[in-house]
Amino acid sequence: MPSSLPRWCIVIPCHNEERAIGGVLNGAQRLGVPICVVDDGSTDATHKIVSRHPGVTLLRHDGRHGKGEALRTGLRAARQSGFEAVLTMDGDGQHQADDVPYMLAAAKRHPGSLVIGARMLDTERQPRARHLANRVADWGISWACARGIADTQSGQRWYPPAVLEMADTTTEGFAYEASLLIRACREAGVDVVSVPIPSRYGAQFRHSHFRPLLDVARITWATSRHLFGYGQLRESYRLAQERHALVEHHRVRMAADGVHLSAGLPGGPG
Repeated sequence: MPSSLPRWCIVIPCHNEERAIGGVLNGAQRLGVPICVVDDGSTDATHKIVSRHPGVTLLRHDGRHGKGEALRTGLRAARQSGFEAVLTMDGDGQHQADDVPYMLAAAKRHPGSLVIGARMLDTERQPRARHLANRVADWGISWACARGIADTQSGQRWYPPAVLEMADTTTEGFAYEASLLIRACREAGVDVVSVPIPSRYGAQFRHSHFRPLLDVARITWATSRHLFGYGQLRESYRLAQERHALVEHHRVRMAADGVHLSAGLPGGPG
């Protein structure tokens, strides 16, 4: 196992997150790595709040282009700045910096793997419609990836170098993350590791921009295109059933203590 991670930064896509973005950035800045916020055409005070955080790079879209374009903008900017890997977080407060060391520990234990912060803890907090939508998406995307994956819809991810090179994936909206995940598995042979994190829903978080019916339909369409494009549907389904989702539990959380105490989270601002 390597002693350090690739040079990495944090990318946070957001839209109208004036209630939460300040707290998200306060936590993220404690990690001591470069941060890029992509404001996807917010009409509230999001950009003003971000601007109050010294050292945070703010990129702004002139209008709302969707989460896919916001992520694409951030990942491209990271590559152009010389970063080799990216950790993504949503700006609504559901992803917290306290979970990042656990994900980094998993990334160190599984070099080159894509790591997902999987909302497997406190699942009773998830709205029923969202929970069902996530289950359906997990089933379909795991099939397309030809391996089981836990929480394919989580936006808290560690993208290793091989996946960062796929940043120009053209799918839009929430389906962008699904396409990136599928391409990583099928075209780059990247493994996927999920690290349990809490499900955070409630009055303190704004209503999600995710629309269960419409966005799941779009994700399903994008997933189907990949699945039929790769062919071998039966074989892909068989592999998805046999290759169970890889989930890191207690060992990675114990190892995370070492990551927390090491010199600024290995592979940070090089």
